[in-house]
Amino acid sequence: MTNQKDFKIMVQVIKKGLETSIQDYPGRIGTLNQGFPSSGPMDSWSFRLANVLVENEPGAAALECQFMGPTLKFNSDRVIAITGADMSPKINGKRVPLWESLEVKKDQILEMTFATIGARSYIAFAGGINSKPWLSSKSTFHKAGVGGINGKAIQNGQVIPLNKSKSFAGRKIKKNSIPNFSTNKKWSVEVVKGPNDDWVDDKGHRMFLNSDWKLQSKSDRTGYRLDGPKWTFAEKATNKGLEHGTFPSNIIDQGYPAGAINLAGQTPIILVNDGPTMGGFIVPYTVPSASFWKLGQAKPGDTLNFEEISVEKAQRLRAEQIITCSEASLETYKKEKITILEKQYKKIDHIKVIDFDKEKMNEKIRNRIIEKKGMKNIKIRFFN
Repeated sequence: MTNQKDFKIMVQVIKKGLETSIQDYPGRIGTLNQGFPSSGPMDSWSFRLANVLVENEPGAAALECQFMGPTLKFNSDRVIAITGADMSPKINGKRVPLWESLEVKKDQILEMTFATIGARSYIAFAGGINSKPWLSSKSTFHKAGVGGINGKAIQNGQVIPLNKSKSFAGRKIKKNSIPNFSTNKKWSVEVVKGPNDDWVDDKGHRMFLNSDWKLQSKSDRTGYRLDGPKWTFAEKATNKGLEHGTFPSNIIDQGYPAGAINLAGQTPIILVNDGPTMGGFIVPYTVPSASFWKLGQAKPGDTLNFEEISVEKAQRLRAEQIITCSEASLETYKKEKITILEKQYKKIDHIKVIDFDKEKMNEKIRNRIIEKKGMKNIKIRFFN
């Protein structure tokens, strides 16, 4: 819990930037059933590497800067790192590099401007931000007014309390561990089919995967609205029960996965970090977590193209990214620590994908057999 003593170690906000907010990773997990999304950083790759540079845990609370960064004054010496989009950071008027840990002296000022390459930049402070968690996360969820400091983006004149730290400057990220940002406003984004891919016909799938989709200006941390061609639908979508709604893209209310490409009429909306947890539109494709960083760095007006991958490949990309977002990406690191981490993730089982419609049907069949024959005549087999 934050108290007055904590404010002795802090940075002061001179200029807030454009919606600069406190986030942590992976955010608010296990709260979807309460209607709260995970929040957290849009580009968790850059975010975690910023924390690694200042010797924090990869998920420690840090600042996410959107489109235009803040101006901050430090009341004590502090090691920081800036990653993600290039917002031309300067300390006391002198340009400083990204993807390195830097020492800021007492009373010095960090100034950031508009993003040139990418959309979101991250500032990690050694020791992390000492704000109060809400539902076990410090991540700011703007629209509900929770997390962060008073549930809002940082404000002019506000102070950001920091934890104590003994970190040192001079750590650098290897070039091949830095995300490869688009420089031509085009992004290739991986997607996995489902959960409602059978509501779209073959023509609709070919159209989606072979088209350019422009990111609308009416996009934020809730959803990314896309402009593109018209969708076509399967018989299942056009000849359905009234409970599913009028339009082909309507479906009886269902839970939405993070990264769901939500088809509202003819408009695809990618539900990102602060997106709704359920609703009545189909989800023909889902962006896997390992590809979220691309969404976080895309700007309105940029073009997205989608590449279908398997669930297994999505899992593999995530496991590889976890290793990358660790000390393995430093120019010098303790190899034995990374070897242990690699072994841990090799032990993780693949995620089991369940067809719930099929499971319900099997349950009905079992119940009918039990009613007809009675339990004594049923042979039961146990599976791991």
